[in-house]
Amino acid sequence: MGASGLRMSAASIQKPPCPHPNPPPAGEGAKLPPAAVILSPPMPLFDYSLLLTGKYHDMLVAGLLLSLQLLAASLVLALPIALVVALLRLSPFAPLRWVGFAYVESIRNIPLLAHMLFWYFGAPELLPEDIKQWLYAGHIEAYSAIVALALYTAAFMAEDIRSGIRAIPAVQFEAGRAMGFSYLATMRRVVLPQALRVTVPPLISQTLSLWKNTSIATVIGVAELMYQAGQVESATFRSFESFAFASAAYLTVSLAITALATWYHHRYPVRTI
Repeated sequence: MGASGLRMSAASIQKPPCPHPNPPPAGEGAKLPPAAVILSPPMPLFDYSLLLTGKYHDMLVAGLLLSLQLLAASLVLALPIALVVALLRLSPFAPLRWVGFAYVESIRNIPLLAHMLFWYFGAPELLPEDIKQWLYAGHIEAYSAIVALALYTAAFMAEDIRSGIRAIPAVQFEAGRAMGFSYLATMRRVVLPQALRVTVPPLISQTLSLWKNTSIATVIGVAELMYQAGQVESATFRSFESFAFASAAYLTVSLAITALATWYHHRYPVRTI
């Protein structure tokens, strides 16, 4: 056969039938028939169940309880330290006054955040190896936070107590010394009972500040209220509910402390001399 006989016209070549009646244009992927789309219900604006039940509720409550424990432990340590520092600042001996002055000024002029980081990262490195390992094996985060909060709050409370002592007329102190009491005995039996009643309102104010300052312990990994709220927010992406719980908890405890101060003021009013 000749070459012309081998040639076939384009019309004589039959194309196989296309399985799809409307083939997609060249360069585009095949379009499948639309499938059924399952729509999930919209997220509620405020999920109450997150705060009332479940593991996230337990995490938030555990954080609140730990914050209250930090408040109580720090306050118990801060009050006696503040009293001692206030007496040092009023001491008739100049070296003791300088010690009290140095403590108050050095503590008050350093941010609480720096105190937290120092007592967590720096101070343990100065301890003997056995004590350091014992601390690291335990709850060093909570211990560091309590020490930092107590020392920081004591510096402010010391000034409030000193102001209350100075508010007592000098004749009260002179009368105690005239009766034969020593300096410390006069302070303990005559001046301090009157001064502490005067200093209750500012001490309550410092307690409120201490309660709010417990939230800074989250920077060193203490699983207190703000730490747990952040963990819940990261796990659920429910920012409003998590931090609304934390805000409501801080507000509730603050109002309770204020109510206690109001009750004390009415129950034990300041006596004018």
